[in-house]
Amino acid sequence: MSVTVSARVPKELKEELKRYGVNISAVIRRALEEELKRIKEEEVRKALERAARVLRKIPEEEIVRSIKEDRLSR
Repeated sequence: MSVTVSARVPKELKEELKRYGVNISAVIRRALEEELKRIKEEEVRKALERAARVLRKIPEEEIVRSIKEDRLSR
């Protein structure tokens, strides 16, 4: 299902885009998809930064020991 989204733009801009044969709907759709992708990537980046801060607090020896135990348990 889709919904209609509207935007107010100067008349001259719309006319010029139309003159060049620009598919305004496609441009808007693509811009919104790219913005959503950018927002999600930023969200993941922040989550990774938080995880990195937590992991830095764990001693390296404990991480190595945990990995070895996991490998031996398989």
